[in-house]
Amino acid sequence: MSDTATPYAAQAHARAQAGTRVEAMPTVPARAAVDLPPGVLAGDLVWDEIIAPGGYASRQIARGSRLRLTDLAGDASVSLLIFNAERPIERLNIADTLKVQWNGYLGPGRLLLSDMGRVLASLVEDEAGTHDAFCGASNQASNARKYGDGFNHGAHPNARDRFSLGVAKFGLGRKDIHPCLNLFKAVRIGQGGETVIDVGPYAPGRFVTLRAEMDLIVVLANCPHVLDPRPDYAVTPLRATAWRGAVTPQDDPIRNATPEGLRAFLNVEDYFSR
Repeated sequence: MSDTATPYAAQAHARAQAGTRVEAMPTVPARAAVDLPPGVLAGDLVWDEIIAPGGYASRQIARGSRLRLTDLAGDASVSLLIFNAERPIERLNIADTLKVQWNGYLGPGRLLLSDMGRVLASLVEDEAGTHDAFCGASNQASNARKYGDGFNHGAHPNARDRFSLGVAKFGLGRKDIHPCLNLFKAVRIGQGGETVIDVGPYAPGRFVTLRAEMDLIVVLANCPHVLDPRPDYAVTPLRATAWRGAVTPQDDPIRNATPEGLRAFLNVEDYFSR
């Protein structure tokens, strides 16, 4: 007889797991997290989680919060969706994010714009500089071609199916999965129009920090990049750490860096003044 064959045995087995920690899991409460970013107080933490290779996470964070994503071992590959938490019909628009800022490559000081002309988040720190706004998320078919299977609960889960689990926690579905931003893998467009990827691996510990300019739903999928040429399912853990912060002031240099960016911030401020 197994040690979970009866209700009492199952209860005892479950309770025996109290205090067990594995590498990939949320820190609960978040204020118990260690190795915090410089100057961040434990009491200000609202989220701390290690996301496994092939894993996902989703969380709501408030306007003004900072979200740091850290490539712990140098081979994380995170795809990112962002929604307006109050009205999720508004979400990240990658095309507008690039064309409004006249730049195909995101880095520090750049904005992540919504499909309604507002700033969802600002990229306030970027120690990686290796991102991709062109290729979108992997899917079951792309993973099956490369690894032999791409099922959500198999050995090679794909980013799009991981997104479907993350958005479901907020009452959203597959129709809400929009074109994503991929972080930590560099994709460039070559002189002949070809797509060139550099998958690394890179030095461990690189991070990006986003500042939430609205109340946000953030969804992350840590799966190999859709263009990763390696035959193995190669990806390493990601850490997500979020803490409370001040709303962007009017004299903020990122807010005032360009006329286009300022207009997007003014649209945010108008939204919250209603």
